[in-house]
Amino acid sequence: MKSFSKTLIAAAAFAAIATTAFSQVPWEFNPGMAYMYAGPGKMSAMAMAATPKNHDAMMKNAKKVPDNTVFFMDKGQLYSTSGMLDPTGNFYLP
Repeated sequence: MKSFSKTLIAAAAFAAIATTAFSQVPWEFNPGMAYMYAGPGKMSAMAMAATPKNHDAMMKNAKKVPDNTVFFMDKGQLYSTSGMLDPTGNFYLP
């Protein structure tokens, strides 16, 4: 059991490091994939059905995201605003 505990602790430490490193990588959106926000802590991605009917249904109420849109979390809620971030993470309006 002692060996199992050390393995579990090591795995948790690795996951924490990997999560920090991953969060600094830009999002990569791929064609044919849908990315969904379903509430605090509930993000998922899945392949979309590749049919014209499905595409038309999604596009019916879709809105283009404007350039210079910043997405961020506050108190567990996802927000967006117009603006940019400088290399140090400070927000500004162009």
